Amino acid sequence: TIREMSLIGVDSLPIIMVISVSTGAVLAFYLGGVLVRFGAVAFVGGTVALSFMLELGPILAGVMVAARSGAAISAEIGSMVVTEQVDALRSLAVSPVRYLVAPRIVACVLMMPLCGLVSDAAGLLGSLVMAGNQGVPVSAFLESVRAMSSDADLIKGLIKTLWFGLTIATVACRQGLAAERGAVGVGRATTSSVVLCVVLIFVSDFFLAQLLMGASIA
Repeated sequence: TIREMSLIGVDSLPIIMVISVSTGAVLAFYLGGVLVRFGAVAFVGGTVALSFMLELGPILAGVMVAARSGAAISAEIGSMVVTEQVDALRSLAVSPVRYLVAPRIVACVLMMPLCGLVSDAAGLLGSLVMAGNQGVPVSAFLESVRAMSSDADLIKGLIKTLWFGLTIATVACRQGLAAERGAVGVGRATTSSVVLCVVLIFVSDFFLAQLLMGASIA
């Protein structure tokens, strides 16, 4: 499980940081240009912070982990299936679900909140730098973040990452175990795993947003 936590979570952090910094910078580029023009400098930092805490951070982390680690999980388990290593485990009275699936699910669920936090921090850093170039003072940006966002917003985003982690690991393992017909089957399982994970992340995000916002309003 610890090995899988390193492979799934820690090894995914560099690409998550690069994508999040770039996305945060682009978001601040557009927002800064519009809001500064209308004299709404005080809303730039808070808008970016809410966007990343509630949506962009969890989504970007989930998609990157699905594309990188989800594909790797499907390919690894699929290769074990077509080379009959999974059958060998069964012949030794070792459950493939307990030995192969469970550690990956636990690792992915535990590491996704960390990936989400890193995505949030990287996105805010990129937006802070770009907002400064757009004429937004650092003090105004940070004050806007403090005024418009809260710990509850961060927690809502982290709750999403837990579900995304469970979805990614479950789908990737399921597709890997269903692989057949040699290398072609492994390739198809890997492709379908990534596509299905990304689709489920976006679809479930819609319902999670409704559920979490409804809970906060109630």
